[in-house]
Amino acid sequence: MSAKRNIQIIYKEIPQGFPDASKTFEIKKGTIVLEDVVLKTDEVLVRTLYASVDPYMRFRMHDPSIKSYFDALIPGDIMTGGTVYEVIKTNNPNFGVGDVVAGFSKWAEYSVISKEISHGRPIKKIPNGKNSPVPLSYFLGVLGMPGLTAYVGLHKICEPLTPGQTLYVSAASGAVGQVVGQYAKVLGLRVVGSAGDDEKVEYLIKELGFDAAFNYKKHEDFNAILKQTCPDGIDIYFENVGGKMLDAVIQNCNSFARIPICGMISQYNRPSDQEPIYNLVIAILKRLRLEGFIVNDESARYRAEFTETFTKLIKEGKIKYKETITNGIESLPDALVGLFHGKNFGKASVKIADL
Repeated sequence: MSAKRNIQIIYKEIPQGFPDASKTFEIKKGTIVLEDVVLKTDEVLVRTLYASVDPYMRFRMHDPSIKSYFDALIPGDIMTGGTVYEVIKTNNPNFGVGDVVAGFSKWAEYSVISKEISHGRPIKKIPNGKNSPVPLSYFLGVLGMPGLTAYVGLHKICEPLTPGQTLYVSAASGAVGQVVGQYAKVLGLRVVGSAGDDEKVEYLIKELGFDAAFNYKKHEDFNAILKQTCPDGIDIYFENVGGKMLDAVIQNCNSFARIPICGMISQYNRPSDQEPIYNLVIAILKRLRLEGFIVNDESARYRAEFTETFTKLIKEGKIKYKETITNGIESLPDALVGLFHGKNFGKASVKIADL
């Protein structure tokens, strides 16, 4: 029996404002003897292949006494998040040694998965995982939570999805936004997006087929650029950023516009300085529908049709997926922090091991 290296990422403290890779996290080096691991009923021992970093993780970095839709992280605990992993040892009849699985687990090279660790979220075996026709990282992105978020937000809140109507999506080159835009194009909508640099804007138009896009950092007057890029008004706004952008969008909405509120990344690191929305009275005058949603609430209802639809669209080349993948478990803190500074281009994930 030999010990294997087992690096873990520890959540150290609640950040004030933006998380800091060295202050908020600790890289803990250790070892594990796989043969010595004793599994309880339904547990599996896994080797992590990919780990996802996502904006919602900032929501979990708060006082644990504050109740939310997702339990707060506890300082001193190992970080957890979406992962793709290989089953090394099993005491669960649903999983065999060698299975490749997408689920929720610890930020560690090796860990034991239980119902408590997975927070009740589904653990999905990836069909033909060792010979997957798509990158395994896709199961953390376009075929995982971000893709499902796009699908749920559009179908649950935005129907009817009428061809020719205008959809605007912020953070359009991100994990969710790029999928929203491409899927809306498949459905026949006119699609406008915004991103934080010119390379991303060019990608949206030339590679993903958006009808228009703009670099929001070059436009102080969001109202003016929205009037320019959405001359017929906005029928659907897929909200990812919040703040001043949401305020400007409301001014440019058509009557009966729908606004699925997926995220507000511009506000996550401003706990005591949230930007106000001044134009909310327009929601009454134009009969707008603004609705926040948590994708896991709708997973059971939509996952099967989402998986079938998006798998087909990927095979047909109608949905492409941009990723930023860094290597090594030690890079996880920097990869997460980088999200809030726009350093990722597309879905951000970390490759931890080869299959």
